[in-house]
Amino acid sequence: MQVLFKSRDPNAGALRQWASERVEFVFRRHPSAVPRATVQLSDLNGPRGGIDKECVISISAAGGSPLIIRAVAHSWHVALNRALARASALLTRLLRRSRSTKARRPLPLAASGTQA
Repeated sequence: MQVLFKSRDPNAGALRQWASERVEFVFRRHPSAVPRATVQLSDLNGPRGGIDKECVISISAAGGSPLIIRAVAHSWHVALNRALARASALLTRLLRRSRSTKARRPLPLAASGTQA
């Protein structure tokens, strides 16, 4: 899996390795479904503080359009974990839905030797 990290904030650069490891850990169950993920961290209010740390995760899901998940919190750790939880739930739901539609296809009637 390829993880791209983007941030303009100088303090967020220290989170690069941690964020990459978290993304890879969360999507380890679906390695073929998520070939690439982009994590973008930004500080909305700058040095003024407050609940302003934003994490945007863009997932290039195989065979579908990109999924974009956004979370805002008081710290980047919390924002990243919230966004990853949402992304994981969304991806699981989409994969389950695609599997169930394949399972619902009508099967051709097989000729059997017994009559009902």
